Amino acid sequence: MARDYTRNPKTEFKPVSSISKREAREQINALKEGINYHDYQYYLKASPKISDAVYDKLFRRLQELEKKFPQYRTPDSPTRRVGAPPVDKLKKRRHTALMLSLNAVLPEEDVRDYHRFVRRNLDAKYVVYTAEPKFDGLSVEIVYKKGSFFYGATRGDGETGEDISENVKTIRSVPLKLRGRGVPPLLAVRGEIYMSRGGFRRLNKERIQEGENPFANPRNAAAGLMRQLDSRKVSGKPFDVVFYEILKIEGKEFDTHWDELGTFPKWGLKTDSHNQRCRTLEEVIKYHHQMEARRDDIDYEIDGIVIKLDRYRERARLGTRQRNPRWALAWKFQPRQEVTELTDIIVQVGRTGMLTPVALLQPVDVGGVTVSRATLHNEEEVRKKELMPGDKVRVARAGDVIPEVVKRVRKGKKKKRKKFSMPGRCPSCGSEVTKEGACYFCSAGLSCPAQQRGQLFHYASREAMDISGLGERTIRQMIREGMVHDVADLYTLRPEDFARLEGFAEKSARQLYEAVQSSKEVRLDRFLYALGIRHVGAHVARVLAQKFGRLEAIESVKEAELIDIEEIGPEIARSVHQFFAREENQKVLRKLRMQGMKVRPMPRKKSRALEGKTFVFTGELKDFTREEAKEAVEFRGGRASSTVSGNTDYVVAGENPGSKRGQAKKRKVKILNERQFKKMLS
Repeated sequence: MARDYTRNPKTEFKPVSSISKREAREQINALKEGINYHDYQYYLKASPKISDAVYDKLFRRLQELEKKFPQYRTPDSPTRRVGAPPVDKLKKRRHTALMLSLNAVLPEEDVRDYHRFVRRNLDAKYVVYTAEPKFDGLSVEIVYKKGSFFYGATRGDGETGEDISENVKTIRSVPLKLRGRGVPPLLAVRGEIYMSRGGFRRLNKERIQEGENPFANPRNAAAGLMRQLDSRKVSGKPFDVVFYEILKIEGKEFDTHWDELGTFPKWGLKTDSHNQRCRTLEEVIKYHHQMEARRDDIDYEIDGIVIKLDRYRERARLGTRQRNPRWALAWKFQPRQEVTELTDIIVQVGRTGMLTPVALLQPVDVGGVTVSRATLHNEEEVRKKELMPGDKVRVARAGDVIPEVVKRVRKGKKKKRKKFSMPGRCPSCGSEVTKEGACYFCSAGLSCPAQQRGQLFHYASREAMDISGLGERTIRQMIREGMVHDVADLYTLRPEDFARLEGFAEKSARQLYEAVQSSKEVRLDRFLYALGIRHVGAHVARVLAQKFGRLEAIESVKEAELIDIEEIGPEIARSVHQFFAREENQKVLRKLRMQGMKVRPMPRKKSRALEGKTFVFTGELKDFTREEAKEAVEFRGGRASSTVSGNTDYVVAGENPGSKRGQAKKRKVKILNERQFKKMLS
């Protein structure tokens, strides 16, 4: 008889190789029942019965058994939550019933008007409502057939959504099999996928430390990640779900919405603990005020409440208007001011090794843009503004673009407030941090993972070596797998190495390999820029390339010679000299040469062939990036502009040209195709 894994489960297991098929089937079924029970206790009851370590042992045992005996793995197995292989695109799903959108109001008087409308149309003196928090997440339909998960889909246009079933399955609070008695043969239920504030902060902290851009707010995180084509990248993310409406049901009926909500948890469907039945309008108003006052204390984003008629018979009498139900109303909260909580201060390591403090903020709308982080520039600014986690701060967008913390509005509630100071060790690699003026730097150079990531991504970027297909995720994975430690290692990889990476097939691996290999021949200024020398942008790289002509000349140049060059100041000169003087950088350059890197020299003198001529580019050129085409014109004494004007001499039109081609026709400016442009250059 199979062991019971629901109460005080034992985790001493026989080797998988020594059990029979019958034993495997029985143990798999028992483990599934036990894991589903503990998921229910943890996510719905908030009352875990076992430790995380014991849960992990049960889960791993189930994985081992299903790997050895795949014939016993079922669609509702908890192991399905780790994700499935990626799909090419999301399929469309027609909803079982319309997913309606709510009319929303802000003033209290509008709610009183609505209440009068309801009583008048129902000819009723008293009306009972159900009031619920209005979640700011991703609305979904989840369908169960015979109690088992069938599919999950986004709301879409209300009639048809995108099938995100594999992503939904990774959320542990979504039951893959309904539990309890009276489970209907068909149940389509509407819910909201969301992310807790704490989970969102942890996710963004990880993304920033990994060199990724943070999500603007929890809703964007939910919407973006749940539409991933690879559900394995969704698994483990801090998602949760709450259910609040039946779209379609067979074999059972409810008289009131309150009864429906009360039944959901019995089937394993999570509801929100703040739901309330209101027998008067004044109770609804009181509920709204209470929720608005508590919104910052609740561990998820809400932007109002939803008021619903409780009795289904009365809902049917009111009906819907277009796609808005007359039986429900959203009552929004007052918009937030540009004051938010500073939740944490972390330190980010850039590709040059510079450490920068970053403020992680409770997401807030500032001038129509959701802000969830802001740069703090340096340690001195943090101390000057006396900023600490937990403080309420006023946030602005400097120059209407870059978020910044203007000042502290109110101290945090913590009794022991610890002043911020820059770490003595790099948060990415643990190496010693050195100070140069007001700036702090990691001393590890390219052995630091954060600098490796930043350097590799910069090296592969369009403006540098232009290696198509080598993005941030691929680079992170390559570093994690130990495949690359510096840019030279890229050229040692074969197609089969790329094929081992997540999301790569034989064809895409071959394409990336060819893109890497084709970058072995490069112009000097692009190569200098790609090396990521501190203070050397694309323009300074061109100045150096035009002055010295060859890489070897720049490698051996003295600092004093660099300072004498127009547009090269002492700081840039020192940075360039120190870069080429460092043995670890010379080692990388030697490795690149051994791999066949050829850096084309640049002639020191500019041509005057296009002097006085102004060019505008539109569309895609086959043999030039936009930057290369501009450089080709400027190198010959011409000028590249982004707008067509009376001073424009030529418009170069590639494939899929934009409106500039039409503007050129109107102004009777000569239009060149790419072949004519290349002939002019030669």
